[in-house]
Amino acid sequence: MNETGNTVLTELRNHVLHIFLNKPEKHNALDNKLIRELTSVFKSRLDSQIRVVVLSGKGKSFCSGADLQWMKEIINYDFRDNLLESDELAELLYTIYRYPKPVIAFVKGAAIGGGAGLMSACDIIIAEENAKIGFTEVKLGLAPAVISPFVVARIGYAKAKELFLSGEIISAKKAQEIGLINIVTDITKCESELNKMIEMLLNNSPNAIKQIKELLDYLQFQDSNEIRQYTVDLISKLRISKEGQEGMNSFLEKRKPFWQNK
Repeated sequence: MNETGNTVLTELRNHVLHIFLNKPEKHNALDNKLIRELTSVFKSRLDSQIRVVVLSGKGKSFCSGADLQWMKEIINYDFRDNLLESDELAELLYTIYRYPKPVIAFVKGAAIGGGAGLMSACDIIIAEENAKIGFTEVKLGLAPAVISPFVVARIGYAKAKELFLSGEIISAKKAQEIGLINIVTDITKCESELNKMIEMLLNNSPNAIKQIKELLDYLQFQDSNEIRQYTVDLISKLRISKEGQEGMNSFLEKRKPFWQNK
C-alpha cells in the first residue's frame, strides 16, 4: 500500500489501481488536503500498467461530505477565496470524469453532498445495499453547484431537481432505480460484484474504452452536425487502429486479442 499523503492511499494489483480515501475517523469527509491529494493521484497515475481504477473509502463510509473543521475555515472566506477553493473541487471532479481509464466507485456507508458528487463523477458505481446517498446542501443554505453537472449527467434534470430541492437522503436501492447507482448488492457479495465488473473491463480494449469515454463526454456538449462528423471519424480511426485491427482479426480467427493475455 502506497501512501500518497495522509488522506489518500493507493495500491496497484493486477492492473487495477485501488485508491482509498483515508480519513476513516471522519467518514472520509472532504477538505482541501484530501481534494488536492486525490487530484494529484488521478493526474499522475496514467501509466499503461493501470487498466482500471477503483475508488473507495477506508472505514465505514465512502465520503460523508465536507469536513466540519474545513467548514469552520471556509465560513470566513471572502468571494475570491471561495472561488479558488471551489475551483479545486471542480478540477478534481473533471479530472476523474475525464480520466482515460474506467473508474469504479465502490460505495459503502454514506455518500453525502460532495461525497455523492465524487461518486457521480466516476464511470460505474457499485454500492452496498445499506449505503445512503444525499444532496443536503440546501439544508445549509447552499446548492450542489460544482457537483451538479455530474449528477445531472447520470439522472437527468427532473430527478436531480427533486433531490437537490428536497435534500432527501435516499437508499442505495432508490438511487439505483433512478440511475444514480449502477449495481446494488448485499454486503457479503460486494467484493464478488466488484471483481466481476473489473474482469469485464479488463477483457475490453483499453484504447476503445478511452475513446468511448471521450465520445460520451463530447456528445453532451456538441450540436448534431458536429456529433455526426465526430462519430464517423471516430469509428473510421478505430477500425484502422492497432487495437481495432487486432480485435477484428482475433474475432475472425477465434482467438483472444492481445490485451486479454496480460
